[in-house]
This record gives sequence, structure tokens and C-alpha cells, in this order.
Amino acid sequence: MTPAQLRTFAAVARHGSSRSAAGELGVSEAAVSSHVAALRKELGDDLFHRTGSGLSFTPGGLRLASRAVEMLGLQDRTLHEVRAAGEGQRVLRVAVSPLFGELSAPGLIELFTSRADDLVVELSHWPPDQFGRLLTSRVVDVAIGPATTSLPDSIRSKEFLRYQQFAVVGSSHPIAGRRVNARTLSEQTWLIGPSAVDPSSCAGRMLRHFRVPESGQRIYQNHAAALNDARSGVGLALAAAHGAHAELSGDRLVRVDAPGASVDGVWATFVLRHGGDNPLANELVRFTSTPRAVQAMLTGSGANIGRFKPRVHVTLWS
Repeated sequence: MTPAQLRTFAAVARHGSSRSAAGELGVSEAAVSSHVAALRKELGDDLFHRTGSGLSFTPGGLRLASRAVEMLGLQDRTLHEVRAAGEGQRVLRVAVSPLFGELSAPGLIELFTSRADDLVVELSHWPPDQFGRLLTSRVVDVAIGPATTSLPDSIRSKEFLRYQQFAVVGSSHPIAGRRVNARTLSEQTWLIGPSAVDPSSCAGRMLRHFRVPESGQRIYQNHAAALNDARSGVGLALAAAHGAHAELSGDRLVRVDAPGASVDGVWATFVLRHGGDNPLANELVRFTSTPRAVQAMLTGSGANIGRFKPRVHVTLWS
């Protein structure tokens, strides 16, 4: 089996169509058929059959699709690590949820990387429902975000920090300082960050609890932008309990007084259950539970000025 054959078969399995796979890979359908035929001959398995509704994969074909993703991910990771080693660096790839990435990741990663000169962390923002795919395909080494039970058994999770979000409005907003009910909140304009697209997130759960219609939701590129508009009285936003003290004490924002206007969550780390071959990933998992790390996530790393800018490559959420 060659990497080209595996990559082709993984694309066929992902799209359920040879034509779509060829379009993704930028090759002809004949090239896709040639790679699949070579795999069928070598493995002695038809891998899939064409039906009126698409492709029907054999048990062996399904197993190969899963293994192909893992093997290609491991190949990419190996190439990445070899190049980094040649430059005298250790690289750790971390996926974070949008909310954790904005509120807590900067302090955590800054403090973690400050412990070693040869360590570089590549940080990317992803919806939590992508964590399983990213880890099993070895696109990332660690994922951090809201605790969940919807990941496959091959993923090991560890909870490390509780957090809370509550609804706030600008001091000039009509409901500021008033006791309001659920119906009133459902009629407001909600200014929310990208984590709201995840129904299991704090924002997603609160929107569902108050039955906020889609017409009443405005999603921003980040949570800070949503809070900024909330200060001017445009609508209602969500603030993290550990970061809202200055805003509330300065009367720029007012906490909404209503039943259910706050929600609790838990941050957790996620790694491959049998990923013991990655000591850096295991080290970060252990580090997240230490008092210094928790403090850094809540208030910043407090690193010295020479390390103020973390050596982090950031891929924006989309």
C-alpha cells in the first residue's frame, strides 16, 4: 500500500463517491479507480460495491478507511516532527474550542512554553465536535475544550477546571437592574461568540433553555466583540465569571437578573487513549491540573517580559 493509494481510498470513503474524491485530490476518476483496484488486488477484498444510493463498503473496506486516516495522520505527524527535530525544536499541536482558546489558552500556553526553550506549540481553534476526528487522524496531539461524553472510546478525557458564564447587558439596556423572566430573555437580541454553534456549549445550552429564535441571535467572530457591543446596550451577551469582575464593578456591564441566566461548564483535555508514545501531550495533560496552570488560565501567565509573546501559530476559527 502506498500513501497515494491510502489517501485516495480515504477520500472515497469520506465523500462516498469516486468522482468527488477525484475532485478533492485534483486527479482523474481513472486515477482513483487505478488506486482502488491496486488496493483490492493487494488486500484480496472488494472494499466497496456500487449501489443505487451510492457506495456500500465491506467490513474490510470500513476497517481500511479507518486505518488509512490513522496511517496518513501518523505519516504527516512524523514528517512534521522530523523537520522540527532537525531545527532543534519539539512541537506540540493543540486544538482548542473557541471559548477556551479566547479566555484561557493564552495564559496556559504561554506558561507551558516558558518551561523549555526548544518547545513550540501550534494552537488551532476548532469546534469541539471535531476533536475526535482531529485526534484519531493525528492532526493534533491534544485537544482542550468543554467536557463531553460523545467522543469515541479511543479518546481519553480528563476534566481539570470548572467555569461559569452568565448573561450581561450594558448599563443603558432596558432590562439592566430589573428582575425579568424567561419570556423576556427569549425576546432579546443575543450577542454570542462562535462557541454558540456547538449545542453542548454553555452558550448553546442557554439559547436552547430560553428558546431564543435564530432571528434573535447575532454570532460574532469572537466573544470579546460580542461583549463590546453589549456594553453599548445593543443586546445581551455572555461573560465568563472569572473575567467579568472589572467590567461589573465599573458599571459598564450589568449582570442579568433572571432564573437560569447562568450556566456552568467543565474544561477537559482529550488525547488518544493509547497515545503513550507522545510524552509532550501527556505532559500538557498533567500540567493543566497544576495550581500554576489554573492561575494562568484564570488571570494570565505572568511570564517575564522576554516571553510576553508566545511562540504560537494560531489558525483562526471558521
